[in-house]
This record gives sequence, C-alpha cells and structure tokens, in this order.
Amino acid sequence: MSDKPLLNWKPSRRQFLAATSVTTAVSVLPSWVYAESADPVPLEQYLPEYFNATEWAFIMAATARLIPAEGDGPSAHAARVPVFIDRQLASSYGIGADWYMGGPHDPTADPALGYQTPLTPRQIYRQGIAAINTWCNENHGKPFNQLESAQQDEVLSAVQQGTIQLDAELRDFFSLLLSNSKEGYFSDPKYGGNHKMLAWSYIGFPGARASFKEWAEQHNVPYPLGPVSIAGERA
Repeated sequence: MSDKPLLNWKPSRRQFLAATSVTTAVSVLPSWVYAESADPVPLEQYLPEYFNATEWAFIMAATARLIPAEGDGPSAHAARVPVFIDRQLASSYGIGADWYMGGPHDPTADPALGYQTPLTPRQIYRQGIAAINTWCNENHGKPFNQLESAQQDEVLSAVQQGTIQLDAELRDFFSLLLSNSKEGYFSDPKYGGNHKMLAWSYIGFPGARASFKEWAEQHNVPYPLGPVSIAGERA
C-alpha cells in the first residue's frame, strides 16, 4: 500500500510489507488482551465477539484481499488478522473509550487533522460494511464476500479513492480497516493476530527479546535467532 490512490489495484504482500513500518509491531498497544491456545479453532469455526455473521464474512473476505495468500509470507488469515479486529472492536477500543469523541466534526477537513466523525470504530465498521454490501448488491447482485477476488479488489480500491461514496461520517472506514489489518498482522500474538509470530518471522523482527543490541549495527545481516513474544514464546 502506498500513499497514492490504488489505481487498478493489484495487492501483493510485498507492497503491504514495504508500506508498513516494523515499528507497528511494538507501537500498537490494543486495549483488549486475551489468552488463546497455541492451536486455536480454525477461522471457519471462530465465533466472533462483535461482528455478526454478515459482517464477519465481509471482514474475512476484505482482509484476505488486503494481505492475500498469493506470494511469499503469511496471509491475513494465516496470521488471524480477522480475529484481532473482532477482539479489538469487542473491547474499549471499539467504543473509543480513550478517545476524545466530542465535536466539532468536519468531514471535509484534511485527514491529517485527525478523526472527524462522531462514530466510534464499532459504528464505522458496522455502517461501512452495510453500505458497501448494499452497493455490491445493487451493482453486482451479491454481497462483497461473494464477489470474485478481482471484483473485491476493485471495490476496495474504489472505496479508498472515494469512487464508491460512503456517507461523510464513514470516510475513515478504509483507512481504519487497513490500519487495523496492519496492527493485527504485526502486533504481539497475545492480541489475537500475528499467529505464531508468522509475520515477525517473515520480516526477521526479533520481537520482545530482552536484548539484541549486538545486532543493531549489523546492517543487511539476517537476524538468526527468531522472534520472541511478550509471553516468552519462541517462534
């Protein structure tokens, strides 16, 4: 992903990783932490805490296109990114508990000026997914998750560019979905994503090791030890 509009978007994991700072792995501190076994239920059997069945189908499909299975490295599904997003929306993050949510809100303001909607993340997801599914049903005769992959790419690209116009209060939907997908991909596994530290292993990130200062100045030298999670698990 780049800062430029995604024209004729052909998503790849290389693009996704190149546009995402490794600092995401350590700077994101989601509010909802849970313990999950080393071998959790398959995504197909996971029971969402916040999303309903229709919304979950959308999230599964959308994250699969943002971080697709084609190419090297783990996909969004392998890293359990959808679980991360669901768990976060079920938490205080979902209601913006730690955010300033008072007005004024100006949906025409430059995005660099920050959040410009009275809607919480939960509400943005719920209303945004419903609006996109409505558009897909009207223009393709089926909801987003039932479209072909190429059509899904076109829809996501159009939402990002504003070609598919959502209500002004939903203008942050795509950026929120993309940011949360990155967070789920690179955060510590205890937050639900980055299952078995697959993303960290792929990019050579050491994780929460107590010390790796002897490697800090060794540029372009692969880190050989593998990542460690906050809980002390090793990949």
